[in-house]
Amino acid sequence: MKPLKNLEVWFVTGSQDLYGPETLAQVAANSKAMAASLNADPALPVQIVWKPTLTTPEEVRALCREASNTPSCIGLVLWMHTFSPAKMWIAGLQSLTKPFLHLHTQFNRELPWSSIDMDFMNLNQSAHGDREFGFITARLKLRRKVVVGFWKDAATIAEIAAWTRAAAGWYESQNLKVARFGDNMREVAVTEGNKVSAEAQLGYSVNGYGVGDLVVRMEQVTEAEVSKLIAEYREAYSIAKQHDRTDSLFVAAKIELGLRGFLEEGGFGAFTDTFQDLHGIGQLPGIAVQRLMADGYGFAGEGDWKTAALVRTMKVMAQGLTGGTSFMEDYTYDFSGTPKVLGSHMLEVCPSIAADKPSLEVHALGIGGKADPVRLVFTAPAGPAVVASMVEMSAGFRLIVNEVNVIAPDQPLPKLPVARAVWVPKPSLKVAAAAWIYAGGAHHTAYSQALNTEMLEDFAEIAGVELIVIDEDTKLRELRAQLRR
Repeated sequence: MKPLKNLEVWFVTGSQDLYGPETLAQVAANSKAMAASLNADPALPVQIVWKPTLTTPEEVRALCREASNTPSCIGLVLWMHTFSPAKMWIAGLQSLTKPFLHLHTQFNRELPWSSIDMDFMNLNQSAHGDREFGFITARLKLRRKVVVGFWKDAATIAEIAAWTRAAAGWYESQNLKVARFGDNMREVAVTEGNKVSAEAQLGYSVNGYGVGDLVVRMEQVTEAEVSKLIAEYREAYSIAKQHDRTDSLFVAAKIELGLRGFLEEGGFGAFTDTFQDLHGIGQLPGIAVQRLMADGYGFAGEGDWKTAALVRTMKVMAQGLTGGTSFMEDYTYDFSGTPKVLGSHMLEVCPSIAADKPSLEVHALGIGGKADPVRLVFTAPAGPAVVASMVEMSAGFRLIVNEVNVIAPDQPLPKLPVARAVWVPKPSLKVAAAAWIYAGGAHHTAYSQALNTEMLEDFAEIAGVELIVIDEDTKLRELRAQLRR
């Protein structure tokens, strides 16, 4: 993945010519200081770039067109230092193709009670300048995030940072290419969907490739490359003697090298496969998929391209944060004590969510009709997380997010040969599972201990998709009413 610091969010200040050059010079100096401070804050993952004050419709239109046409610009932070008549923003905002955040703040934290005069009042008019701007954005029904608070406060910076990560995710979604090896799992509903609609709304392209194309790329891999990767496996992971099977490792390494080469050469950021369509590949791709996900690729099994794209988008958003992000599935339940979920998949869970050094293991797999696949086995650490699902409903795309608490397994799992996470959904398994099903959430999810609901909420707002949040406050009666609207 490209570092987020290569991306820019432009800090744009609105005013008007009425106040004269002295006031406008102070506006520029203040806004430049604010942009520099935000840019230096480690909580902001992207570059914050100051832009000159806008005072006319022509300047607004030119800035918005420039932002729309600048590949490195992923969005704007807009702030009205003084009163900025909002009619002058209409044409520019309507031409803007990048997301924006409306920052409602002011340069000074406190009022200078003993010295305040009309010069100070004219300079510091954000309290009503931003309301004028807010009216026009509401009148035009523009998607945006509004952040209120003093610009140096940690809470304000955290909200801005969350939005910049969502903007980075949107930027990735607009440029993402997803490769599908084969079709989706037969007769499955939720992994189907309209790829044209997805590209029109979410930006990413999804195209299919024959498994034979991957086999051809695998045959280009040299034995020296395979041996080098096997040595890397042995160095990076714990391997018990019974699992150190050179024949199995050889096939697994060849799959990884072929997959990696295919994805790199095609410029893909995400991919899918299905165990029903892997002719010519000796094993189901296990460790290959896991390691590619750890390097930032999005993945979902059974041809589920929507989840693969979501995993990639969330991985981009999560860069630099503590905690991993992975493809996941609610696999089975424990209804004893506090009801909980055992999340896993056949093979493909990303080691970025591992609590400890993963164990490389080779086990038979009673599905797919292939040789025993190599996989990494581990358990996710305790802590807060989110599981998210992007589904296509008759009215459009819907993003469903459930907040969960990951816990240690109640007991050891010595016979479970797959990576896993155990969690208690909020507000409870009983309510969360019912809410998920009412909302049409998929059985596949993107799981993250790095991102939070706010970041995904910001992404949904930018993307213009419906958002359903299942959290501590969820009530089924209210949720069902929301879904009926």
